[in-house]
Amino acid sequence: MTSIPFFDNRRAVERVIPGLEAQLPSMLAQSTLVNGEQVRALEAALRDYTAGAHAVAVGNATDALVIALRAIGIGPGDEVIVPCYSFFASVSCILHVGAVPVFVDIEPDTYSLDVSRIEACITSRTRAIMPVHLFRQMADMDAVLAIARRHGLFVIEDSAEGIGMRHNGRHAGLLGHVGVLSFFPTKTLGALGDAGLVLTDDPVIAERARFIADNGRDAQGMAQLPGMNSRMDDLQALYLRLQLEHLEDDIARRARCVALYDDGLAAVGSVIRSPRVARRESAQRVVDYVYLIETEARDALARHLARCDIGTETYYPLPLHLQPACRHLGHCEGDFPVAEAASRRALALPLYPELTDEAIANVCARIHEHVRSRLGEPA
Repeated sequence: MTSIPFFDNRRAVERVIPGLEAQLPSMLAQSTLVNGEQVRALEAALRDYTAGAHAVAVGNATDALVIALRAIGIGPGDEVIVPCYSFFASVSCILHVGAVPVFVDIEPDTYSLDVSRIEACITSRTRAIMPVHLFRQMADMDAVLAIARRHGLFVIEDSAEGIGMRHNGRHAGLLGHVGVLSFFPTKTLGALGDAGLVLTDDPVIAERARFIADNGRDAQGMAQLPGMNSRMDDLQALYLRLQLEHLEDDIARRARCVALYDDGLAAVGSVIRSPRVARRESAQRVVDYVYLIETEARDALARHLARCDIGTETYYPLPLHLQPACRHLGHCEGDFPVAEAASRRALALPLYPELTDEAIANVCARIHEHVRSRLGEPA
């Protein structure tokens, strides 16, 4: 049986090698290889793709979140409302600036921030809401923005997974005051290593973000505020610009993979389900970053697929409020039941443009095999 890794970008790398080889000599002749000409070219290309006014390339998306928070003035004692089910960077960035994360549970059908619970969490110290655009769809941004306007709050979009996602034609990260994109290698648009972006239409936020990312310095090299070193390498920028040319084709291929999974797993829908956005789909352009399924027998299924040499990932094994680093916030099991159930039930299957139809059929067949064995039917 052929191995099916959870992620494999070898062919994606291979397709841009000719472009890299052609442009590498001129890149190496630049006066700087960090935050240089290639980075400026990538920022311009991403402004065009997203229709955003400002794009600030940084070292990674975790830094981008910290920079975004600092750029709008979030600091010690401020409260930021955030979903309790996400990658830990969604809360570590808040802790890094000395602010207090205020957790909200998620919707069971979308895994997005449950907007119906936001207003009950707002206090006199609340400064911002940070929705997370997770797996394939954006959070309910119409509701988030309406709440933020009523209470005078900033909106920071953790759109790390959001490249290509749009709501009413607006790209993820551009509906609130500031957003971020991640270019970690597994992302829909992935670099060779770490890379990220701050995205905004606000020139003041953009200028502050650029200062912060470059040790607080302005264009003349004068430190305007305490900053950090989070500049993108030009090699990553060149690589990303070449991959950006294939992004729409990759998104289409991901959608085809999802359709094949949906068809292949339809017969076990009573045991395996895939959370889906429904009511907002008409206004959204979804982009399938992860193919997520839910099952009560999640860990047993993951072990079965591993024995079949099929890679999976658990998104996420522990909600944010139960992570050791958040223990001081005083939460306990049972506080956010939807997120806690998701952490017990959710499993991600292989999904990337290079995944073949045959590989998807194999994954589905192995899942059927597992379900039949648990139900006591012949395999």
